[in-house]
Amino acid sequence: MSTAMEYAADPGDARDWVVVTDLDGTLLDDRYDFSAAMPVIRQLRSLDVPVVPCTSKTAEEVEQFCAAAGLLRCPYIVENGGALYVPAGHRQWQLPPADAGSGQEAAGPAGYRVLPLGWSHQRLRPLLDELAAALHTRFTALADLPLAQLVDRTGLSPAAAAQAARRCWSVPFLLEEGDAIEPVEQLAAERGLNVLQGNRFAHLIAPGSHKGRAMTLLRTMDRHQRRVLALGDSPNDKAMLAAADHAVVVPGANGPHPRLRPAVAAGRYHLAPAPHGEGWAAAVRTTLGLPSVS
Repeated sequence: MSTAMEYAADPGDARDWVVVTDLDGTLLDDRYDFSAAMPVIRQLRSLDVPVVPCTSKTAEEVEQFCAAAGLLRCPYIVENGGALYVPAGHRQWQLPPADAGSGQEAAGPAGYRVLPLGWSHQRLRPLLDELAAALHTRFTALADLPLAQLVDRTGLSPAAAAQAARRCWSVPFLLEEGDAIEPVEQLAAERGLNVLQGNRFAHLIAPGSHKGRAMTLLRTMDRHQRRVLALGDSPNDKAMLAAADHAVVVPGANGPHPRLRPAVAAGRYHLAPAPHGEGWAAAVRTTLGLPSVS
């Protein structure tokens, strides 16, 4: 595994960067802990460097994470690019045009504009059953899992698991044991849909709706036109990593995700020196030229 110094970008001024990050498996470990990254997050806050969550989580979940991390009034991307939340009236972000998303703006938390970039959960949910029927199998949507099973599979508290199940722009689902994801991805693409593989669940989203598109739209709103450092850990981060100026794969305990290893080996993505928050912090610190902190 490469060390942090082997993939350092030309940092310039840290204020010239925006950090766009996946959460589960990247910044957060299997217990949803990100304490190892907090010293660097505090450095970024002190320098006014934006940290933008770009995640499969719901808006409710991201709002709780941002509050815990002290990331106030930051943009964020939810449900694998299903929607972009932008703080209104913020000096760093210009308001997007009304037709920037895929549909009419949705209601969001106070002070935020919500740009849907895909289809609603209600529209997507029956399409999941159609895919399963065509493949002669069965998929279990996250929202259909009994709460006890959802808690067991995610490790979340009952309240947090219920938040995770309240989807607006995507349909996370489980494959039957022994089923491969590739035929599902192929059939979805043939039908103009998008299936992405995450760590715990696969995700059905609308065509053209993904983290890369959301991040690219966000860049058009950046008044300072800063460079983007993107960090992810699984195949559903590919579009985000590809759209960044500097892309880092954060490994798990057994190294990078198998489906990301070829891109890492080819040098398209750089590899963090450790899993989760520790590796995330080292990658951010090195790329942005931040001093070491304890």
